[in-house]
Amino acid sequence: MDGLKDRLPEYRDYLGLLARAWLGPRWRAKVDPSDLVQQTLLEAHQKRDQFRGHDDQARAAWLRRILANNVADAMRAKRRQKRDHARERSLEAELDASSACLGAWLVAEQSTPSEQAMRHERAVQLADALARLPRYQREALILHYWQGCSLAEIGDRLDRSTDAVAGLLKRGLKQLRELLDNLL
Repeated sequence: MDGLKDRLPEYRDYLGLLARAWLGPRWRAKVDPSDLVQQTLLEAHQKRDQFRGHDDQARAAWLRRILANNVADAMRAKRRQKRDHARERSLEAELDASSACLGAWLVAEQSTPSEQAMRHERAVQLADALARLPRYQREALILHYWQGCSLAEIGDRLDRSTDAVAGLLKRGLKQLRELLDNLL
């Protein structure tokens, strides 16, 4: 358990990526993903004696659950002011979709424990690399490849033309590949 405290900072970018994806642009205007990540890491540190896993995959799942609870709490707090049931989405559905997208983004389904550990490590490396990209490149990549937005939708959200979005995606992918190559 003592090693858990030392390993928590390794998950900061990974949790930040998940928080930004789960919140989406509409919620990010109201809730800061970095605040949620900080709260998650603080709670994980305080509750480290409750962690029952034995590997990185279990640790990541435990941290995702804490983050999901913090995201849900923040969204509930903001919704108390004004509720719009037509625009609300299930956090559990978001968790499943985000995890599925990240897994598909990285590699096809794998089943052995060593392959699962490698997939988890690649997810953390991907989050680290994405965190190093310029803001608009990172946002364009997440919106397009993770959330499935079209170039026009991304352009609307980022206040850019579709040609500019295509450039952001092209440069972002190139830089992401270079960063990932350097991490491996």
